[in-house]
Amino acid sequence: MDLAFTAEETAFRDDVRAFIKDAFDDEMRSAMARTRTGYIAKHLHIRWQQRLAAKGWLAPNWPVEHGGPGWTPTQRYIYEQEMSAAGAPIVVPFGPRMLAPVIMKFGTPEQKEKYLPDILNSRIWWCQGYSEPGAGSDLASLQMKAEDKGDHFLCNGSKIWTSEAQHADMIFCLVRTMPGKKPQEGISFLLIDMQSPGVTVAPIVTIDEPGAHMQEVNQVFFDDVKVPKENLVGELNQGWTCAKYLLEFERGNAYSGHLKRGLKHVRRIASAEVAHGRPLLEDPDFAQRLAQAEIEIMAQEMTELRVLGQFRSGQNVGAFSSLLKTRGTELQQLVTELAADAIGYYALAFQPLLEGGNEPDIGPDYASGPAQRYLNTRKVSIYAGSNEIQRNIMSKLMLGL
Repeated sequence: MDLAFTAEETAFRDDVRAFIKDAFDDEMRSAMARTRTGYIAKHLHIRWQQRLAAKGWLAPNWPVEHGGPGWTPTQRYIYEQEMSAAGAPIVVPFGPRMLAPVIMKFGTPEQKEKYLPDILNSRIWWCQGYSEPGAGSDLASLQMKAEDKGDHFLCNGSKIWTSEAQHADMIFCLVRTMPGKKPQEGISFLLIDMQSPGVTVAPIVTIDEPGAHMQEVNQVFFDDVKVPKENLVGELNQGWTCAKYLLEFERGNAYSGHLKRGLKHVRRIASAEVAHGRPLLEDPDFAQRLAQAEIEIMAQEMTELRVLGQFRSGQNVGAFSSLLKTRGTELQQLVTELAADAIGYYALAFQPLLEGGNEPDIGPDYASGPAQRYLNTRKVSIYAGSNEIQRNIMSKLMLGL
């Protein structure tokens, strides 16, 4: 495995850094410094994504014919690493990363023409309607119904843990269109306008206590919601195929850039905090934990580079996406745990993130956020398919068990 970048790849890395320096403005930097979840105000996300789109960089995984940049796997990896290292805003994934590939593969020409340009230019904000109160990791047990009424479907049910639904214009949903079949059968993939009569969004207040309108997740209720037939993606009752295809794009991120940035912040805290009359960074127990975390993050980075090597040689990474998701999310939790431990008693002065709040933070600037981020990242090993499910996938596909 050759770990060195070519001269062209190094030049590309420098181009990404120059773009970040110019496009990542002070208002965005301030918002990213305070976010507990990675999400910032909608208008800032749109500003950032439209700047990426103008550069041709919003959708690294899209084919060129639909507006993608035509990058190599190495360029995509460099781009993701540099964005993580800079702490730049995320590209909200539901439209560009998750729905768009499904429309490209299963959508009609009319759906591609209607939706893809608006996704690429952030004119339509999407959210994902998969999980339900009784269907999470066991997604095939979903019960939201879509009855065929001739020229439309009539939808009833609810979706839960729906990220950013309060800001969304549209939601893509898995619905049951034929009851009585095997769990994976009789499911369809629908696009639903969030402004439709009968759609209600109810916030879910998570343990990190977000302020009003700043919650990350919601429950969405559908009460006799009419959905036009042309909003069906793929074949009727074959939505499970679309669902599995989408999940390939939800998992398998590169985590190491973000993890290294988080560990750097922990070192900053530990250099300033004092334990037993000396900097916490010099405490043998804490230093050992920090060193172990660094070793594990390096191993994660090497695994990501191995997967990159497979991509470059045209191989299918298969269950490695589950491996990256499992270890990456566990290390996210580890880094936030170290940060919360490092700020010590400041973690007890719990400071919910309030929209437009003008109360000063308690303690030094680095003490604002680690406790909330620690609490918020308890979820990362559950969403996008719990880590227990990912281990089942790995044991079957990688070990043959």
